Amino acid sequence: MKNDIKDLIQKEITAISNIPVTPSFMDAVDKICERVHGLGGKLVTSGMGKAGQIALNISTTFSSTGTPSVYLHPSEAQHGDLGILRHNDILLLLSNSGKTREILELIMLSKNLVNNIPIICITGKKDSPLGEGSDIILHTGDSEEICPLGLTPTISTTLMTVIGDILVVETMKQIKFTKKQYSKRHHSGYLGQKSKEE
Repeated sequence: MKNDIKDLIQKEITAISNIPVTPSFMDAVDKICERVHGLGGKLVTSGMGKAGQIALNISTTFSSTGTPSVYLHPSEAQHGDLGILRHNDILLLLSNSGKTREILELIMLSKNLVNNIPIICITGKKDSPLGEGSDIILHTGDSEEICPLGLTPTISTTLMTVIGDILVVETMKQIKFTKKQYSKRHHSGYLGQKSKEE
């Protein structure tokens, strides 16, 4: 069992190492900074199922590090929540297959409401409907899941998380986010105390 676990860990590490590093990363960071910090918009993330949980995590991490962000559930968007979108916002959409119906419908509905809204996607299939509908594609490398059935989102969600972390960290660098600014957003808990230390 120990060797099996080590093998699974190695597969995750290999998949992360194989994420294609392209200019799209900095294109995405530049576009987020332009829309949110330059024009006063916000980053709106979305995904369905497990990808949606990663999108929520990315959104809260962005907000805690100085870039206002909200998570929009793609199904709830069709029942009024789409109204959260405003001019100067930017969408970050997650779908491993690039075919998720609710996400593709969200693109159409969003452009109907805010016709110039830029779209960044994180996907395992760059040649997909989601890739075609996005302005910037962040490709995970499309590694196989470690689930024995080859179905359960495992490696794909790890890769989405890593790409989200990269976007957050590079955005923090670009906006010169400081420890003092961090402490203003974290009033309690271990991180709140640590951020106030000199």
